[in-house]
Amino acid sequence: MIASTSQTPSLGDPGGTSIAQLKTQGWLAPVWNEQLKGSAMAANGTSTGKIGLALGGGAARGWAHIGVLRALDAAGIRPDIIAGTSIGAVVGGCYAAGHLDQLEYFARELTVRRVFGYLDFNFAGTGLISGQRLGERLEAHLKDLRIEELNRRFTAVATEIGTGHEVWLSRGSLVTAMRASYALPGIFRPVKVEGRWLFDGALVNPIPVTVCRALGARYVIAVNLNNDTCARGTVMPHLDHFPSMPEEDTEAADAAEQSNSQNGGRTRNAMRRLLQRQMFGKGDDSPGISTVMVDAFNIVQDRIARSRLAGDPPDAMISPRIGGVGLFDFHRADELIKAGEAAAKREIDDLTHEIEARRHHQQLAQPVA
Repeated sequence: MIASTSQTPSLGDPGGTSIAQLKTQGWLAPVWNEQLKGSAMAANGTSTGKIGLALGGGAARGWAHIGVLRALDAAGIRPDIIAGTSIGAVVGGCYAAGHLDQLEYFARELTVRRVFGYLDFNFAGTGLISGQRLGERLEAHLKDLRIEELNRRFTAVATEIGTGHEVWLSRGSLVTAMRASYALPGIFRPVKVEGRWLFDGALVNPIPVTVCRALGARYVIAVNLNNDTCARGTVMPHLDHFPSMPEEDTEAADAAEQSNSQNGGRTRNAMRRLLQRQMFGKGDDSPGISTVMVDAFNIVQDRIARSRLAGDPPDAMISPRIGGVGLFDFHRADELIKAGEAAAKREIDDLTHEIEARRHHQQLAQPVA
């Protein structure tokens, strides 16, 4: 099931949100209003102080979400509502499904070579990477799991191609929702859900605080993976599969590749060199295709996140210090998980105090029967 938004809503305090207001604001498609009716009722006063967790996008930096969840869980802070964008949807979905251990094991075993093994390049489609291998790995652990059957309420955020609508995936296949949410434009192939082509939700809502608010959360914790970066991105510049080539040999290699192409028999080595230069640059500090695309996307995501958080700030923010990690450094899971855990532990005392204070206030405010 999909909930769609056509604007950039700012719900503010969910206590004043109603179905009628959501309709008049124009950002909920009418067909989905009944789906969120229960959430709006909770937001109108029947909520029991639910905790929401908004997990932001950030590609490889998303492994830090695992550390954040470990620290929160150890402190007894367990979110009732989880909203995730991009890699945040992957980690949040696995947590809601009870498969965080398997995801952490997968992340920690990744090496540069293994990361590259999951990148099934597809030059004839709508993305450089088809994502089939990653999808199969997710299916192996999460097959047949549906979002509405999870123990915790979970929503993944995606963007609709063509309209730019913000799409909330709150029902249906968990794996499909994850794949749609992390389908980085131009890198991963978009995903078709109920007749609509979807890609990365970070283009419209990089840190989905508003989703948690709309679903009834009274206290929202956001995890921002890009707080200490400004459009910093790398795309695995030191791949074992791509031996470096002296700069003076590039022209000769280009000529050889062109000749091989004309003869209809491009060699494997020539193909590898061509792919290296096109994807990762030529070694003269000029960026490759992927670097340009990822950096541009990161700039847009950063600006949108700042705007959205200014309009509807979370009650608490956890910001791991991972500015030196590139967006495709998936092989650095150990340090990312530690950074996420450390960031959460820095906020634990404040979080615990705030949550307990609000719960105490709600108990005092309850009418005496």
